[in-house]
Amino acid sequence: MTSADDKTIVREYFNATGFERWQRIYGDGEVNKVQLDIRKGHQQTVDTVLSWLQADDNIKGLSVCDAGCGVGSLSIPLAQAGAQVYGSDISEKMVTEASSRARAIGNNDNPTFIVRDLEQLSGSYHTVICLDVLIHYPQEQASEMIGHLCSLAESRLIISFAPKTLALCILKKIGSLFPGPSKATRAYMHREVDVVEILESNGFSIARDAMTKTSFYYSRILEATRTPS
Repeated sequence: MTSADDKTIVREYFNATGFERWQRIYGDGEVNKVQLDIRKGHQQTVDTVLSWLQADDNIKGLSVCDAGCGVGSLSIPLAQAGAQVYGSDISEKMVTEASSRARAIGNNDNPTFIVRDLEQLSGSYHTVICLDVLIHYPQEQASEMIGHLCSLAESRLIISFAPKTLALCILKKIGSLFPGPSKATRAYMHREVDVVEILESNGFSIARDAMTKTSFYYSRILEATRTPS
């Protein structure tokens, strides 16, 4: 499969059955045990990133690009905290839902949400964040995406990915970690050493890291800051 195929699969999935599934997971309604576990894991990842930004005590007025914003789980609380947030997603339905959730709490102008392929994003932002997106793309495509995100970040890039470890590879192989093919896109794991190498080659160094681990959700989070020239 080519990278274009992966993008098509992701776009179509999150504009159809995938949207309905993940809208429930990222919401607060009733879900099954596995979905509830994933919901908790994703929220832990979001909370970790929020805690990092809050610890820096400079969120107000900060320009943030939330690449792959989904339904706005991170974009909306960042905007509420005073950041100027630009959220994008490859799925039109996800962006529509994110906009609806923002309006429901009175956020009409911030965040700004657009439908955009990650590699088509442009502009310059103090902080670029990309959570739970790389799992949908193989290493070559993920490398290109990370490189492009680096070009948008003035100061910092925060990304999460499913770490490629022996244990998780075994879990994936036996079908205990990810949903079946009828319910999800292909799931790709990435070696941390490869991700770090890409970041460093683009002039960034690791500042903070964390790991979210639940029964069905595994996410390695890296904060990389631009190395002074």
